[in-house]
Amino acid sequence: MISVADATGRILGAMRPTGTETVPLAAGWGRVLAAPIIARLNQPPGDVSAMDGYALRATDPGPWTVIGNAPAGHPFDGSVGENQAIRLFTGSLIPAGADAVAIQEDADRDGDRLTLREAPITGRHIRARGGDFATGDMLLSPGRTLSPRAIGLAAAANHPWLTVHRRPRIAILATGDEIALPGDPISAGGIVSSNAHALAALIAAAGADPVVLPIAIDTLDSIAGTADQLGGIDLLVTTGGASVGEHDLIQKALATRGFAPDFWKIAMRPGKPLIFGQLGATPVLGLPGNPVSALVCAILFLVPAIKRLSGLSDWHLPIARGILTRPLPANDHRADYMRSSLIASANGELSVTPHPRQDSSHLRVLAGSDALAIRAPNAAATAAGDGIDLIRLDQGLF
Repeated sequence: MISVADATGRILGAMRPTGTETVPLAAGWGRVLAAPIIARLNQPPGDVSAMDGYALRATDPGPWTVIGNAPAGHPFDGSVGENQAIRLFTGSLIPAGADAVAIQEDADRDGDRLTLREAPITGRHIRARGGDFATGDMLLSPGRTLSPRAIGLAAAANHPWLTVHRRPRIAILATGDEIALPGDPISAGGIVSSNAHALAALIAAAGADPVVLPIAIDTLDSIAGTADQLGGIDLLVTTGGASVGEHDLIQKALATRGFAPDFWKIAMRPGKPLIFGQLGATPVLGLPGNPVSALVCAILFLVPAIKRLSGLSDWHLPIARGILTRPLPANDHRADYMRSSLIASANGELSVTPHPRQDSSHLRVLAGSDALAIRAPNAAATAAGDGIDLIRLDQGLF
């Protein structure tokens, strides 16, 4: 068995970013940028007013005569002379000759006659041309996930189209004579398949496109036939058939199509029987069949793999810290990912309570959990009040 860290390194080392495509700005949210965003204009395009008020010359003694108006988008066509002022608004271009803005709260106006209760200051309340960014500035680097803030910046820089990495296409193959789709007849001794649906949701949440393949029965031919359906797929994920039973056929079946295994078995709980290798140019991640094991392994290995395929070279699972509410015995040689509930205190401290039931088939416990509490291999016994690392499940992605 290999460690979780070793397995993660091997899986991520086999992932190559997808190719690029051009998408409209409105479709860029959540995508990974593949080409830099370079400013195509100055922002602001000229000196503009930061306030509603009057543009004038700061050194003039006043009173001033208001000679025109310049709402945003309608610049004043002329120049400001001695003791002259232009009425303007936030975002209005500063007219030629003016070097200050007197805000309207400090101004008294009678017809066209303007007096001020506070002396104007040169440059005050003026946003300089290119003060945010200038033409040619590099604003966004490749390898960045496009947030709403980044989309806004790209729009302001006059980019209606974005070059991004193509969403990875992840095929999901569930195997087993005993499984049926939700709503279909269930045979004697059968069970409803949940893995493919949960994985498809997780894959979509991670920014990839799931491709759910038909369920394969427990024969070499049925499973091996999957290899003939993988055109355009960036990663094949299987569930079930990864252990050591007579009907665990993933490796044997895919070997007939040239599957080259990298590793099998990880020192972790849940999810020890996990397969990784290559089927030609397509990486294969073989998850356990137990639903909790499949999802925990998908969080630990599949999500980071999707992020690497998507063009993110340095993405890591976010690890938080909490305080145990009850003692835990010493751990064995496997890393343990314990389904746990969280309670946040007023100061943000997280109280962590591992569930008493940690069976890898108890999907209800996982669905009701807020976090995976992480125990290292051979960890010593811990007491209530000790700190523990955790992966939060309650923040949207998982």
